[in-house]
Amino acid sequence: MSGFSGHLPGSREYRRLLAGLFFAGIATFAQLYSPQAVLPMIAADLGVAPATAALSVSACTLGLAAAVIPWSMVADRVGRVPAMAIGILAATVLGVAAPFAGDIGLFLVVRLLEGAALGAVPAVALAYLSEEVDAGHAAAAAGSYVAGTTVGGLAGRLVSGPVADLVEWRAGLWAVAGLCAASAVLFLWLVPRARGFVLHRHLPERGPRIAARLAVNLRSPVQLVLYAQAFLLMGGFVGIYNYLGFHLTAPPFALPAWIVTLLFLAYLAGTLTSPWAGSLAARHGRLPVLLASVGCSILGLVLMFVPVVPALLVGLVVFTAGFFGAHAIASGWAPTAARPDTRAQASSLYYLAYYGGSSVFGWALGWLFADVGWEVFVAAIIAMCAVAGALAALALRRPAPTPAPVPGASPTG
Repeated sequence: MSGFSGHLPGSREYRRLLAGLFFAGIATFAQLYSPQAVLPMIAADLGVAPATAALSVSACTLGLAAAVIPWSMVADRVGRVPAMAIGILAATVLGVAAPFAGDIGLFLVVRLLEGAALGAVPAVALAYLSEEVDAGHAAAAAGSYVAGTTVGGLAGRLVSGPVADLVEWRAGLWAVAGLCAASAVLFLWLVPRARGFVLHRHLPERGPRIAARLAVNLRSPVQLVLYAQAFLLMGGFVGIYNYLGFHLTAPPFALPAWIVTLLFLAYLAGTLTSPWAGSLAARHGRLPVLLASVGCSILGLVLMFVPVVPALLVGLVVFTAGFFGAHAIASGWAPTAARPDTRAQASSLYYLAYYGGSSVFGWALGWLFADVGWEVFVAAIIAMCAVAGALAALALRRPAPTPAPVPGASPTG
C-alpha cells in the first residue's frame, strides 16, 4: 500500500471512483434538499410560517452537521467506502419514512435523523478522494465530485416539485427516495476499494486522540478561513433557494409552482463550474479561482435586485455558478491543506461549518425575508459573501506552516 500514489485520469479505477461518488452525491443531496421545491406547499398544508417550513431543510442539514465528525471517526475505523455505504442506506430508509409523519414536529425529527445518516458522504468523500487520486489531479477530481452533488441537489428538487404539483408534496418526497435508492445501488457497484488508506482498528482510538486531530485543524488559520467560506457562502446559498419560491409565488410575480420549480435548473450552472473551477485551480492556483467565484456570486446577487423574472433568473444562474466554483475550491482545499493523519477531520470540520451555515442561515434569513422584504434579505447575503471573500484574500495568500503530527497517529489516516 505504501507504493500506491493514487489513481490517474484515464484509468478504469479513476473513472469508477468518480462515477461512484457521482451517484453517492445524488443519493445524498437529492434527499437533503428535496423539500426545498415544495416549501410553500408544506407551509400551506401544515399551516406553518415559511421559516418553520424551511426547518424541513434546516433540520436535515443540522443533523448532517452534527454527524460529520462522528462519521469521520467511523470511517477511520471501518474504512471510507463502508462508512459511506452504511450512511446512504440508512438515509434512504429514513427518506421513505419521513413523509408518513402526520405533523410538522415528527416530520422534523425524522428529517434530523435522515440528515445524520446522510453525513457519512460529505464527511468522508473528499478525504477518500485525497487518498485515492494522484495529488496532482486532486483539485480537478474534487471539482468533478462537487459537480455530482449539484446534479443530486437539482434532481431532488426537479423530481419532488412536479410530482407534488400533480399529487401532493409527500408523493414528491417519496419519488425522490426511490431515485436515491437506485443511486445508492449504483454507488455500491461502482466505487473501487480503498488503496491509499490504512484501517485504524488496531489503534486504541480514544477521545483525546480524536480531539488532538480536530485541534490541529482548528489551530490552522488556513483551515479556519476555509471553514468560514463554508459557513457564510452556504448559508447565503440555502437562504436564496429556500425563499426564492415564496418571493416568486407572491405578487407581483404570482408564478405557478411548476414554473418556480423549473428555476432550480440554475443548479446546472454549478454542475459546469465545479469541475471547471477545479481545473483552473490546478493551473492558476486555488486562491485566485476562489476569489473570482465569490465575486461571481456577488454579481449574481446584485442582478437579483431587479424586479423582473428574466433578471432574477440570470442573477440566480450567475450566483449559483459562483457559489459552486467557490465550494469546489474550498472543500477540496481543506483536506489537502491538512496533515495526512487529520484529513478526515479537516473535511468533516469543513462540512460541519458548511451545513451549520445552511441550518442557521436557512432558518434565520427566513425571518429577515418575512420582516423586511426581499431587497434587505439579498443585501444581507451580499454582505456575507463579501466577508467570506475578504477573509480569504487576507488569510490564504501565503501557504500555512505544516502542523505538527498528532502524537501516535498513523501517517495514512
